[in-house]
Amino acid sequence: MEKEIVCGIDEAGRGALAGPLAVAGVILQKPIEGLDDSKKLTPQKREKLYDMIIKNAKYEIVFTDNLTLDEIGLSLAIKNSILIIQKKLNAKTYIMDGNTNFGIENIKAVVKADSLVYQVSAASILAKVSRDRYMIEMDKEYPKYSFGRHKGYGTKVHVEKIKKYGLSPLHRKSFKVKSLRQPSLFD
Repeated sequence: MEKEIVCGIDEAGRGALAGPLAVAGVILQKPIEGLDDSKKLTPQKREKLYDMIIKNAKYEIVFTDNLTLDEIGLSLAIKNSILIIQKKLNAKTYIMDGNTNFGIENIKAVVKADSLVYQVSAASILAKVSRDRYMIEMDKEYPKYSFGRHKGYGTKVHVEKIKKYGLSPLHRKSFKVKSLRQPSLFD
């Protein structure tokens, strides 16, 4: 009997104030020890696993930049990324971390799948490491924002940098930050 092909899908950067959204899809070709939700792993462990996943899987990583996120929103960006992954990776089952399938019928949404399903754990790691690497590169272009430190997430340091310097070209203008007292999502 043929083994069922499962593609795990997860994202990184959904809640960030700056930078892209990264969505990864992974079909493992052999088991990899130590896979887990990327948020539960150290950066060093994620990097090591990233290299192992790349060598032992079929995968696709889709980035959506901050300007597109502002224009179409997170849900549509995630949906579009999933559709690209499905075109590139042929699987019998697609499992997405979370509680929604974004209106795509052949996606199983599983809460905590990034901890429970190895393929989704692998996707979580690819999305997180890819996005983190990008933000570290952007730190060189926009050093005053410390993107290498917080990766664009809404940390106290990041919010202080926005207060001091305003928004960079990488910031998502549609995201409202309460501590910045922004009047609306789209100003």
